[in-house]
Amino acid sequence: MSRISKEDVKHVAHLARLSIKEEEADLFTKQLDDIITYAEQLNELDTEGVEPTTHVLDLHNVMRKDEPKRWVEKEDVLKNAPDHKDGQFKVPSILE
Repeated sequence: MSRISKEDVKHVAHLARLSIKEEEADLFTKQLDDIITYAEQLNELDTEGVEPTTHVLDLHNVMRKDEPKRWVEKEDVLKNAPDHKDGQFKVPSILE
C-alpha cells in the first residue's frame, strides 16, 4: 500500500514551484514511498529512557567572554572614511 499518492507528489511539486512531468510524478511517488517506508523503521526503535537532544555531540558555547573594552575614538575611525559629515559616514543616497 502506497503511503503517498501521485496527486500528493504533484501538490508538493506545485507548492515548491517545480514543474514535473507525468513519468517523473510516477518515479517520485515510488521514491518518496520508499523513503517513508525506511523512515518508519524508526518507530520500531525502543526510545524509552533516551533523553531528547538537539545534537549528538555535547557542545558548549565556545565564544569569548563578553567583556567591555576600549574602542577606537570616533575621529580616528572617520579618518579612514572617504567622506563624512557631522561625525557620521556619508554614503550615496539609495532612495529616490
